[in-house]
Amino acid sequence: MLTLFSRLGENVLGRFYRLGEASILMLRVLGELPYIWSMRQEIVSQMMRIGIGSFPLVTVTSLFTGMVLAVQTSYQIEEYVPQVFIAAAVCKAIIIELGPVITALVISGRVGASITAELGTMRVTEQIDALETMAVDPVRYLLLPRITAGLVMMPVIVTFACVVAISGAYTVSLLYLKMSGQVFFLGMRQFVYPYDVYSGLLKSFIFGGTISMVGCYYGFCTSKGAVGVGRATTQSVVTNCLLILVFDYFLAMLLFPAV
Repeated sequence: MLTLFSRLGENVLGRFYRLGEASILMLRVLGELPYIWSMRQEIVSQMMRIGIGSFPLVTVTSLFTGMVLAVQTSYQIEEYVPQVFIAAAVCKAIIIELGPVITALVISGRVGASITAELGTMRVTEQIDALETMAVDPVRYLLLPRITAGLVMMPVIVTFACVVAISGAYTVSLLYLKMSGQVFFLGMRQFVYPYDVYSGLLKSFIFGGTISMVGCYYGFCTSKGAVGVGRATTQSVVTNCLLILVFDYFLAMLLFPAV
C-alpha cells in the first residue's frame, strides 16, 4: 500500500513538474516573438509542411464527414422538420464543431506527432546541444517557426475542411436525399451567422497553437534515446487529443452560453 501511494505521489508531482516545464518553455517562445521576422523563411517552410502537406488527408476526412453527417441528420430529424432545417443543422454543425474538432484531431496525429519525433530525434542525437554550443537559440530556431506556422495555418486548414465537408453534404443532399440545391443554400444563408464562422476560426486558432506547442514541448524535452522518442510521440498525440476535446468544451461554454 505504501508503495502504491508513493508511486501515485510521484506521478502527481511529475505532472506538476511537466506543467511548470511547459509553462516556462511557452514563456521562452513568447520572449522570442521580436525575432519572428528574422525567422520568416523557416516559418514559411513550416507553413508549407503543416498546411499543404495536410490537405490530401484533410480532404478525404472532411468529405466523408460531411457526407455521413448529411445522411445521419436526415435520418434522425427528417420526419419532424422541413428539409431547409436539415441543411441548416448540417452546415452549422460543420462550421462550429465538426470542422475544427475533427480537423484538429487529424492534424494532431499527423503534424503533432511529426514535430515531436523530429525534435525528439534532434534532442537524443545532441543536435540541439550542438545549436546551443554554436550560440544559436534552439527555441528561436526550432520552436518559434513551428508554433507560428501552426497558429497561422490551422484556420486555413479548417476553412478548407469546412468547404469540403459542406460540398460533400451538398452532394449527398442532392443525389441521395433528393433535396434541391436552392433549399440547401437557403437553409445555410438563413441560419448560419457570421458569429458561427468567427467561432469556428477562433477554435481552430487555439487548436493550432495547442497542437504545435504540445508537439514542441514533448519533442524538445525528450530523453532516454530512441525509446524516449517513441514514448514522447505517443504522449504528444494523446495529450493533444485530450486537450482539444477539453478546450472545445470550455470554448463552447464561453462562445455559446445558455440563455
